[in-house]
Amino acid sequence: MISSTKLKSVDFYRKIPRDLTEASLSGAGLSIIAALSMVFLFGMELNNYLTVSTTTSVIVDGSSDGDYLRIDFNISFPALSCEFASIDVSDVLGTNRLNISKTVRKFSIDQHLNPTGAEFRSGPDLHHIKHGDEFNGEVIQGSVPLDSRNFDQYSHLFPVLVINFFAPWCYWSNRLKPSWETAAKMLRERYDPQMDGRILLGSVDCTQEADLCKRHHVQGYPSIRIFRKGSDLKEERGHHDHEAYYGDRDTESLFKAMEALVASLHLEPHISDNQTFTDKGPAPLTGGCRVEGYVRVKKVPGNLIIAARSGAHSFDPSKMNMSHVVSHFSFGLKAEMKILNDAKRVIPYFGGSHDKLKGKSFINHHAADANVTIEHYLQVVKTEVHTRRASNDHPLIEYEYTAHSSLVESVYVPVTKFHFELSPMQVLIAEKPKSFSHFLTNVCAIIGGVFTVAGILDSILHNTVRLIKKVELGKNF
Repeated sequence: MISSTKLKSVDFYRKIPRDLTEASLSGAGLSIIAALSMVFLFGMELNNYLTVSTTTSVIVDGSSDGDYLRIDFNISFPALSCEFASIDVSDVLGTNRLNISKTVRKFSIDQHLNPTGAEFRSGPDLHHIKHGDEFNGEVIQGSVPLDSRNFDQYSHLFPVLVINFFAPWCYWSNRLKPSWETAAKMLRERYDPQMDGRILLGSVDCTQEADLCKRHHVQGYPSIRIFRKGSDLKEERGHHDHEAYYGDRDTESLFKAMEALVASLHLEPHISDNQTFTDKGPAPLTGGCRVEGYVRVKKVPGNLIIAARSGAHSFDPSKMNMSHVVSHFSFGLKAEMKILNDAKRVIPYFGGSHDKLKGKSFINHHAADANVTIEHYLQVVKTEVHTRRASNDHPLIEYEYTAHSSLVESVYVPVTKFHFELSPMQVLIAEKPKSFSHFLTNVCAIIGGVFTVAGILDSILHNTVRLIKKVELGKNF
């Protein structure tokens, strides 16, 4: 066994008997200063250990979240009717998707951007409807020309009033005119307005009756509206209660549709139930529309376009105003609040640029002067954040972007275009953990260093005082 004497021989900290040591005021002062310094430096080192440290790097985008990107939006158009509002997507690879409706909702809004009713449901697809044969001869007038002076009179006189809002320059209006006038003539012969008076077909020239067409929110030509007695011109917060016809436009289809309208009055029970009128839909409640929802696009440069679109209507570019207010526009999936808060613990400013267009208005103040397309150029950068609490397989992914907008005059029907381009590089932010052993090493270094420096200072001070005293004693001798 090792004796205690031999064990004591390896003692690094040999003790000096307390009776052989001498305390001094200077030593006490230095001890207090040293203790305070140790506490202060320990606190700074502890704060540094607890502070989150991150590393930022720029790398090639590995697209860990797939080849498609989601775009969420909520945009209000005070002067674009929901009847024709279309959301289209295109990209440089040739993708061209028109009138996306599965993931998009539309709501009619008033001039204050407040919704005026439930979700607006678009009518049937107009790209495949039947039209009458093109007719170059003289068309016999069968419908009743209406204007702002006699419109209300006729709308209250007939149980069903069907009106063709047209423009003489419009190709589709001229294509409809022969069938419309022929069907109107046939209905006048069957349902004499003087003797029967259940239905009447009328026509309104929107180039002559601009205010009347605007009153009924007509933006595409021709627009066929159905007014029923007792519900037409029912004004509530600025809208009119009536329906729109979206069916075939040949003479036979128009005549059958009008007969079905008469049958719906329950005045002719001999007409079978299978002749119900199905080619109709809601007319726009107001002249404005709010579109909200999302689309999925490929991760290549592309465009999200919102415009008035129809396969059987024409639009007057000079009367189209694409002014809008952006309530939300962002890329990528929305992160959970818990994960987002964790990321903001690491990077306080994180997420500040993911919705740069939020709350911004883009108003064309000269809508009557020219056709103005509003374009937004968006540069999108992907950012990945790896925290200690999140695994590397499920980092927080955020898409931030810069936006530059402009109003451009065009000879075509104006649109609102969001041109997006994704950067091939991505920003990688990782939380850098600090070693506890490194923290302990620094704490020991602080204690030992301060203790040693204080000892050196105390020794220098003590020896200096002794030297001064010796010199003074030497002088006395």
